Amino acid sequence: MKITDTGDLWWKTAVVYCLDVETFMDANGDGIGDFAGLAQRLDYLAELGVTCLWLMPFYPTPDRDDGYDITDFYAVDSRLGSLGDLVEVIRTANDRGMRVIADLVINHTSDRHPWFKSALGDRDSPYRDFYVWRDEPPADDGEPVFPDQEDSNWELDPKTGQYYQHVFYKHQPDLNITNPVVRDEIARIMGFWLQLGLSGFRVDAVPFLLETEPVEGGPDLLPDPHAYLASLRAFLGRRTGDGVLLGEVNLERDDQAIFFGDGHGDELTMQFDFISMQKLYLTLARNDPATLVEALESRTGGGADSQWANFVRNHDELTLDKLNDAEREEVFAAFGPEERMQVFGRGLVRRLPPMLEGDPRRIRMVYSLLFSLPGTPVLFYGEEIGMGENLDLEGRMAVRTPMQWNSGESGGFSSAPRRKLRNPVVDGAYGPRHVNVASQRRDPDSLLSFMRELVRHYRNSPEFGWGDFAVVAHDTPAVLVHSLTWGEGRVVVAHNFAADAVDLTVALDVGEGRRVVDMMSGADVSATADGITLDLDGYGYRWLRIVADHDTAQF
Repeated sequence: MKITDTGDLWWKTAVVYCLDVETFMDANGDGIGDFAGLAQRLDYLAELGVTCLWLMPFYPTPDRDDGYDITDFYAVDSRLGSLGDLVEVIRTANDRGMRVIADLVINHTSDRHPWFKSALGDRDSPYRDFYVWRDEPPADDGEPVFPDQEDSNWELDPKTGQYYQHVFYKHQPDLNITNPVVRDEIARIMGFWLQLGLSGFRVDAVPFLLETEPVEGGPDLLPDPHAYLASLRAFLGRRTGDGVLLGEVNLERDDQAIFFGDGHGDELTMQFDFISMQKLYLTLARNDPATLVEALESRTGGGADSQWANFVRNHDELTLDKLNDAEREEVFAAFGPEERMQVFGRGLVRRLPPMLEGDPRRIRMVYSLLFSLPGTPVLFYGEEIGMGENLDLEGRMAVRTPMQWNSGESGGFSSAPRRKLRNPVVDGAYGPRHVNVASQRRDPDSLLSFMRELVRHYRNSPEFGWGDFAVVAHDTPAVLVHSLTWGEGRVVVAHNFAADAVDLTVALDVGEGRRVVDMMSGADVSATADGITLDLDGYGYRWLRIVADHDTAQF
């Protein structure tokens, strides 16, 4: 195994865990999760193997968009605790080997933010130019992001007769980053939270942030939007040395490469691989990995100073907008045939286990794939125990239900009566009675135990975060075999997307004086001049390492 000084690029081999404080653990019994409750559960996250905790918005908010409508960028919502409570979480997490990042939502504010309240109705307000105004909406105004909620990206301010831009909801007016004062304010926001101990940010809606509109009486555009993004990366580097900007960039491949710095690696540190995620679900619908392979091989722009973040599901809808209409309908038919399972005409509001009808073989195969793909795995809270969704809740809220800690009525999330919970608990087969941490924690055959094992093997194998990816040849269409090579280290992983067991021969040159070890069992795998023969159960998987004959490492 190659050993180099890679500590400042810790995110290359991180395990990222996303959670919403208000639905994770309630310490004071008011039905809303809080930082005091999160602090009580940090040992659980350390036990799971989490190395980077991603906090969804915790700032003061009217809560019309689950915290993404912010009224103060420099505070903690009082329902969740105080700045002191947050700092204690950061300190404790760091003590347990976890870094903490938070959502950086700088595309817009709440319409109740003091800046906008000052700007609204007063063209002479010092905060008027913090937002984007026009006398008339542009003729080529694009389709709203949420077409079932908004019919325009512009809203009239009756008092001044001008329209303000809102790419998302009308109650979220867009900030004007062509204004240098706004750009300075964004730097102050970042600096404030970094000073309190954050190790970086998940940057919300990055392309929208950089798609500037002309401002009446102001500059036409930000001269170079990507230079601005690079300046944020440089600012982060100066303040932390090893901080991360994890960007939400759901674009085509060539456009994604630009957000890494177009070969320079000086913009976003990491990007979510939305395209591979969408192709994964098409692959699952077809039981054929060809489309996923195509997506992985199309990756561009990543390099030594950047990384792809892999995920099975995130905190929003499971968007399928990069599939064509026919492909999207395939995925809808397989995993979300009911209208209530779909949203915005382009996505699903479901978690993985119900989509796969609770088949433990298939669920485990997907998570095995997540941890063995090139890049950094990202988990959404509750995935490690197989939580489901609550389709009685509207839109994205269906997957933002309380964490299920035990089999109690409220899943151990809160001592408050169920009717007072921030969000309702999932009912039925995926409710706390059947799916919870307590029952799985000491069960060696549980999904939670399996996920801990995956994390252990992933963390012991830097090839997954650093290695060169290659598809390994064989003649079984339903099986994906890929390798990752880093220095002298090489891992080979096989996944069967079909329900039937298969035997296959993999054309693998092991090399003189080397052998193949099954990482899960520790047993040697027979290798010949033709390669290796693998047996895979239906939806089975194998993790293999090629090692020197004299290597005594334990796997």
